[in-house]
Amino acid sequence: MLCPFCAHKEDKVIDSRESKEADVIRRRRECLKCSRRFTTYERIDEVPYMVVKKDGRREKFERQKVLSGLLRATEKRPVSMGKLAQLVDEVESKLAENADREISTIAIGETLMERLKSLDKVAYVRFASVYRDFQDVEAFMGELNNLIRQKRS
Repeated sequence: MLCPFCAHKEDKVIDSRESKEADVIRRRRECLKCSRRFTTYERIDEVPYMVVKKDGRREKFERQKVLSGLLRATEKRPVSMGKLAQLVDEVESKLAENADREISTIAIGETLMERLKSLDKVAYVRFASVYRDFQDVEAFMGELNNLIRQKRS
């Protein structure tokens, strides 16, 4: 660590403390040349989770994006925020399990649709209509008919 006052490379740590959230360590240091004290902060440099889009682009995973899509699908439906947060947690768990820290939007969408289907059928259809990008009424009706068949079985 370079001293900010004299640029000397050697110092000693006088005090170390974790932050309340335990994500940062604060260290008080003393330069061995000029004896002046300074503070440094250490944090883990995490590799971000990445999402692979349908066109091959990669974006940083944003929990809030997934949650906002679920909120739109469940608007005015009896689905709690806790359940939605749990769905997003499942997606994040899948990311954490993957060694290269990447997941495709297809895998995310399929996971969410599978869970929404058992949680709230209307929310499922809303989400599926955006995710599957239904181009006409026939495609939309086909999905509804599949749901009706599954309910009867």
